[in-house]
Amino acid sequence: MATKSEDTTENKKIVHKILVVDPRRCTGCEICESVCSQFHDGEFNPLNSRINRIRIEPIINNTLSCLSCYDPDCIKACILLALSKDPETGLIIVDLNICDGCGACVRNCPFGAININVKERKAVVCDLCESTDEGEPQCVEYCPKGAIFIEEIDPEINEDRLETLTKIIKRGFPDPEPGDIFN
Repeated sequence: MATKSEDTTENKKIVHKILVVDPRRCTGCEICESVCSQFHDGEFNPLNSRINRIRIEPIINNTLSCLSCYDPDCIKACILLALSKDPETGLIIVDLNICDGCGACVRNCPFGAININVKERKAVVCDLCESTDEGEPQCVEYCPKGAIFIEEIDPEINEDRLETLTKIIKRGFPDPEPGDIFN
């Protein structure tokens, strides 16, 4: 007979987490990019960020990070097999001992969510800050407008991540907590 802890583990549904941004709140301030590079690399350098600000002039700002695609093009593009997908978390893992910085993954990501670190010349992709001492996405913590959210997605659903984002945006985002100031 299974113990309660074993039973819970066996019945636990796996979910993957991605970052999503409420475009109504995002001002394009780039704090998320700076915070990301600081916590991962120890310096404020948005070029090394794992989250990317997108500005569509004149008024739309948004950010994108890895969307944990069902069948990631970035992994298929890497001829060195330096990229893999963690089945438990859905995170794309870059083996820095194998990656040569060729950029095939960058060119094949449909969302532009992978960068090449300018110093290390290796691919970098959002890991929800699991590789940092904090272990939680710092862009979410430091966003002054509260625009970045962690969204859980079902890894078993084979849908284009653009469809996933469309559903999330149509559903809407939570309202700010009373007392929060988001101008």
